[in-house]
Amino acid sequence: MRCDDDTLWVDLADGRSLAVPLAWFPRLLDATPAERAASRIGHGGEGLHWDALDEDISVAGLLAGRGDMTNRRPPDAA
Repeated sequence: MRCDDDTLWVDLADGRSLAVPLAWFPRLLDATPAERAASRIGHGGEGLHWDALDEDISVAGLLAGRGDMTNRRPPDAA
């Protein structure tokens, strides 16, 4: 995993690389480069975790095109 100013890059075990916008994850977008770099593999190898940012991102969510789900309203909410 690595980040540049705009993108989270995740290299998968099968050789694929995912690039997703940091805008999908406001905590990462607002973090310093050092805070972004302080990630670890979590969730049994199926996600990423940042202790200092209280951020968890699943690989399945990235593959499905989902960003931060923390403050999302249900589809039927007005």
